[in-house]
This record gives sequence, C-alpha cells and structure tokens, in this order.
Amino acid sequence: MKRKFSLAYLTIPGTHPVDQIRIAAEAGYDFVSLRPIPMHLPNEPLFQFDLDRKLFKDIRDALEQNDIKLMDIELARVREDLKVEDYESAFAAAAELGATDVLSSIWTKDKELAFKEFAKICDLAAKYNLKVNLEFVTFSGVTDLTGALEVLDKVGRPNAYLMVDTLHAHRSRVSPEDLAKVDRNKFGFIHLCDGPGEIPSLEDPSMIGVAREGRLYAGEGEIDLKGMLLAMPDNPISIELPNSKEMKERGAAGHATRCLITAKELLVNMAKEEDIECQSV
Repeated sequence: MKRKFSLAYLTIPGTHPVDQIRIAAEAGYDFVSLRPIPMHLPNEPLFQFDLDRKLFKDIRDALEQNDIKLMDIELARVREDLKVEDYESAFAAAAELGATDVLSSIWTKDKELAFKEFAKICDLAAKYNLKVNLEFVTFSGVTDLTGALEVLDKVGRPNAYLMVDTLHAHRSRVSPEDLAKVDRNKFGFIHLCDGPGEIPSLEDPSMIGVAREGRLYAGEGEIDLKGMLLAMPDNPISIELPNSKEMKERGAAGHATRCLITAKELLVNMAKEEDIECQSV
C-alpha cells in the first residue's frame, strides 16, 4: 500500500490555509494538517475557519479544487488555563471538512488534571468521529513515550492514539526497540523530520529553537529514522519540518516540496535495503 503524506502547518508556518493546500497538492502530498486552534503566540496569524465562514468556504473549495484532503487539525492542548469546551467549534468545522484526526499534547505536570482533561478532549472529539493523537514533546508536561502510554492507558478511550514525532522521540531517548514493544494498534499518524544527533539540555535554547525552526530534511541529520519507521506501522506521515533558513532560501513551496522528496527517498532506500537483506538470506 502506498504510504500517505500530509503537509503539517508548522513546516510552512504562517502560510494561509488556501495557499498551504495548493502548495501541498502541487508538491504531491495526499493531505494537509491545518491549525485553526490558536497557540496564543506573539504575532501569530489566526486561521480560525470555525469562526470565519468565508475562510471555511475558501478552504472547502480549495480542498475540492486541488483534490486533496484535510487529515488533522491542531493543537488541542491540555493546560491549566485552557478549556476543552473551547475546542468544540474547531472539531466540528474540521469534521465537516472531512478531517479524521486531532493532534493533542499535554502541558501540565499535574497527572490527574492531564488524565481528566485529555479524556474530555477524546470524548469531545468522538462526537465528531475524530481520533485524538497524543504527542509527547520533550519540553512539555508529557515528555516521553512512557508518559504518553501512561495517559493512553489511564484514559482508555477508543479514539485515543499515540503520535510519535521523530525529533521529540530522539530527544527523549526513545529507541526503535522501545517503539517496537508498543501495541501497533496504539499508533496514530507520525510526525517525520530529521535533526542533529546531539541532545541538548532543557535549558539550552536549541532544545526549543531546533524544534520550532531548525529541523532537517530526512536523511540529512543523525536521527535513526529508518529504525523508528520500521518499528511502527505504515500509518500516514505528517511532515513537520520547520526550518527558517530553508524557508527563506527556497520559499514555502520549494521547502515543502523538498520535505516530501527527501521523505520519499528515505522510504525508497529503506525498501531497497530490505530487498538486499532478503536476497542475502
């Protein structure tokens, strides 16, 4: 089965959704991943298509005209100052546009709060037949694979899945062997990018800096992408690869295209290596 790819919002951040859809389609992606839920960051552009019916219609038309689908929306966070019910309009609008998934992450160290609020996100998403993909982020409240699995097991919602971001997995010292031990039915989609092999401390500016604007094309860093991908099912890959330098030099379309080309090259090389290994047995 052909591997499916989505263009994540953060790969070309700030790009208008209609332009993101066009860029994704022209580059050869199967899906897009949009961000209608504000992150409340300085100078953040707002693309709240749940509150803007013209924007909603423009996105719907762009998806249809470019023959591409919306896979997921982001980011339904768990945090003390955020209310889960505020996500409902975004969930409803995304489902109306054909989305199947929601990306979520936890930004509190209060486990009981995390369990309760994540369960509420899952229940709210279930109203719209959406799957919730929980991402562990090295500098968040749930920082590693063990923590994410604990949340999923504690909450026990049938629409809750594990989302592995290869950069965060590497930086949380998650090995392919660790991933291989996880029930394959627990995995959702995957965030793919490469990055430096060195793991900075949490206090090092590069911990957040690289994650937000310095990720590398597949095969151009030192993360064991092959090992990680082989340890997980062939679920859709959302390429999340923000790199401000490449964006400036290539433009949004050029960068998004290069992301997909290198990701596909990685999979082709993996397949060739498997063929060689099979022939040598």
